[in-house]
Amino acid sequence: MIPERRTDLADKENIRDYAIGVFDSGMGGLTAVKELNRILPNENIIYFGDTARIPYGSRSRETILRYATEDVAFLKQHKIKMIIAACGTVSSVALDTPIVTDMPFTGVIAPAIEAACKATKNKRIGLIGTPATIKSGSYIHAIANTHPEVMVVPQACPLFVHLVENGYTDFNNPVTRLVAEEYLTPVKNENVDVLILGCTHYPVIADLIGDIMGKDVVLVSAGAEAAKFTKQHLDELELLSDRNEKGKNTYYVSDSTEMFEENAVNFLHENVHGDVFRSDF
Repeated sequence: MIPERRTDLADKENIRDYAIGVFDSGMGGLTAVKELNRILPNENIIYFGDTARIPYGSRSRETILRYATEDVAFLKQHKIKMIIAACGTVSSVALDTPIVTDMPFTGVIAPAIEAACKATKNKRIGLIGTPATIKSGSYIHAIANTHPEVMVVPQACPLFVHLVENGYTDFNNPVTRLVAEEYLTPVKNENVDVLILGCTHYPVIADLIGDIMGKDVVLVSAGAEAAKFTKQHLDELELLSDRNEKGKNTYYVSDSTEMFEENAVNFLHENVHGDVFRSDF
């Protein structure tokens, strides 16, 4: 159950204009921001990318929880009405250890599972993610609880985040293609018809992933599905902004703002529009 902030009508009118908070271990969460900008153009978004401590996927569970708690605390310094953990690794940990209890919150796992299970026809779903996400078994356990008839084929892809963060994203990049083929071939051989991109970095190389998996395999972006869920949930709570003007994006990172702006193009498919600040929490 996602917690709902209790408000009266007057409070809701104020909270509607609050921002949506999004955080990730680095820049992958920008794929969720990109979808939010598309489907909720009037909303303000505050994004925090913990670029100084990426990747989370190779950290211990205790460290991931500490980092995530600090990320949430940073976002709560601002006026926000919902938080998205746009990080598959954090989302896998947050399933059994809630990190937000006082306002609407979502990770990327539940929305991605719902979309994938709706899309599969042969009940065979592939899953790629960071080592921490795959090791947690979070997707597999959640699917088993809600759709026990569905088989999940998991595959850890430890190098994908590094490749994407360092700009190795071109469709014809031989290094990225070689790594992707090694990771994806065993999954493809299991005859899956849906592949969950369980890390928000992965949609940046979705064209390459799709090429290797084949045109009959549906790719489900965890970040994009979390954005769609956010729209639905805020609508149900009557907390969508009713402003007429376009919303504003504000970005915070824990490392270089210049590197962030340079690499963000790969995730947003456009230059960064909005202020970018460096923050040490």
